[in-house]
Amino acid sequence: MTYRSDTARYDTMQYRASGKSGLKLPVVSLGLWQNFGGTRDYPSAMEILGHAFDAGVTHFDLANNYGPPAGSAEELFGQVLARDFRPYRDEMIVSTKAGYTMWPGPYGDGGGRKYLTASLDQSLKRMGLDYVDIFYSHRFDAETPLEETMGALAQAVRSGKALYVGISSYPEKETREAYRILKEMGVATTIHQPSYSMINRWFENDNTIEACGELGIGVIAFSPLAQGVLSGKYNKGAMQGTRAEDPNGSLRANAIEPRVLDAVEKLSAIARSRGQSMVQLALSWVLRRPEMTSALIGVRTLEQLKDNLGVLNNLKLSAEEIAAIDAATASAQLDHRPRW
Repeated sequence: MTYRSDTARYDTMQYRASGKSGLKLPVVSLGLWQNFGGTRDYPSAMEILGHAFDAGVTHFDLANNYGPPAGSAEELFGQVLARDFRPYRDEMIVSTKAGYTMWPGPYGDGGGRKYLTASLDQSLKRMGLDYVDIFYSHRFDAETPLEETMGALAQAVRSGKALYVGISSYPEKETREAYRILKEMGVATTIHQPSYSMINRWFENDNTIEACGELGIGVIAFSPLAQGVLSGKYNKGAMQGTRAEDPNGSLRANAIEPRVLDAVEKLSAIARSRGQSMVQLALSWVLRRPEMTSALIGVRTLEQLKDNLGVLNNLKLSAEEIAAIDAATASAQLDHRPRW
């Protein structure tokens, strides 16, 4: 059966401009990291992606290494584009990134022009696209001159392979320098994608969020639930089948220490008082700041997606609620700064 999107898809979603650009993103964007790899079948993927688009989620965020295995998320999304989403391509923002190891040897990792250029070409091929809407430098690479990395981003725009460019996990100093270099090349730094949550505030502590506001760079937060910790599932002992089971996985051990889980219990009381789930409280908090363009969610099931989208019913936090959240999380801060 051919997919046809809901005609009411723009009725409830809110959209915000990315910094000083003309690019608007939904306040909730969908990321395909870890949950849309080789083990995801087409029907279940389309169920989630279709429901998201029907709800006004127009932004789908990928990277060259998303899977597992690496590249499989882009391949799956490419199938969805070809079979169901093609008529709606001009209503969608598709982003991808390059910066982490993708293939062996000296040209498959980092911020070099050869790697970034080749990776973007490969991403476009996997997704069956002529261009992406946003292309990111996925990480700062201290071994490559920033002029070269930003030059590769500018080249992507000039070649028509990307409409906008952004950076991910860059600290304040490197954010300002990237902005300066791109501006001299006549290209805007449209967006910054950092990890950011109630218990991971490095982006605030580093003053990078203030720099983005000052420079007119939009911000889209990834891991606003601290990889599920702020959903409360680990407080219920739900470790099996989660990131907590893998000692070499992306979830750091201190994210589920008793001090953190105690803070989550306190936050759950605040969520209940607002008539929200823990997930919705976490998203409301991330989106409270004027610099924030969007919160990037990752889901495994349709039920999780619906829970996330419920944040649209109650986005505003009072000063008293923000103070209560600060008090509840004071001893649970992780300050997970970027690691390259």
